[in-house]
Amino acid sequence: MQIQPPTINIFEKAVRKAGRHLLRDFGEIENLQIQSKTIGDFVTNADLKIEKILLETLQYYYPTATYLTEESGKIEGDQEIIVIDPIDGTTNFIHGIPLFGIVVGKILNKEITDGVIYNPILDEFYWASKGKGAWCNNKRLRVSKRHDLMSCIIGTGIPHANRVYSNYLDHIDTITTSCSGLRRLGAASIDLAFVASGKLDAYWEKNLNLWDLSAGVLLVKEAGGKISETDGNSWTIESKDTLASNGLIHDLIQAKLNKI
Repeated sequence: MQIQPPTINIFEKAVRKAGRHLLRDFGEIENLQIQSKTIGDFVTNADLKIEKILLETLQYYYPTATYLTEESGKIEGDQEIIVIDPIDGTTNFIHGIPLFGIVVGKILNKEITDGVIYNPILDEFYWASKGKGAWCNNKRLRVSKRHDLMSCIIGTGIPHANRVYSNYLDHIDTITTSCSGLRRLGAASIDLAFVASGKLDAYWEKNLNLWDLSAGVLLVKEAGGKISETDGNSWTIESKDTLASNGLIHDLIQAKLNKI
């Protein structure tokens, strides 16, 4: 069993506290007041409440940090950045689909150093710290070893509303005809956690935000996987397009996506 670094202990305290509230809300979805930010992009009372709980806990331990949050925006502080997504997969949440995560990541000098993803419904607590490996609860995570694309399951996001880009169906077609199956889970953090766990062999998506990606990118790296932009450029915290894989099929998927 890996001893968690102090930062992870604090993050776990925050997300588990928030998760208890989210678990209650999940059981009363029909009572939630839902308002639309844009078509297909919802924010609920739960989002706002969970973010508030996370901020209260994290700001107690990191009072001078800069906070980058999905709902509240940026709270200016020092060079240490804490990124928060209260519910990654809100649409899943409000439809009663138990695939979503509470995400917290820490960035220092433009590098992700720590991150957690917590699914309170399944009680899966994913965490990673630079150089400490990737973990789910007490289990060490490793990416898959599959190298034949026809035996691989690939995750992706299917764009909707104003996020649609012109050739996304061509990307889906070229990958799905070359692999064992395509999966759209509806939460980037869970997709990345599944790549780190070896459940998915790769995952790609475009037009994502840092709060969707921070913890998951570190999970994949610490589990022995590979991260880049979909065009093959190096991934940075400014990147919007992401390709994550077990490393063995990375170049092949990248080549297929860029033939379109």
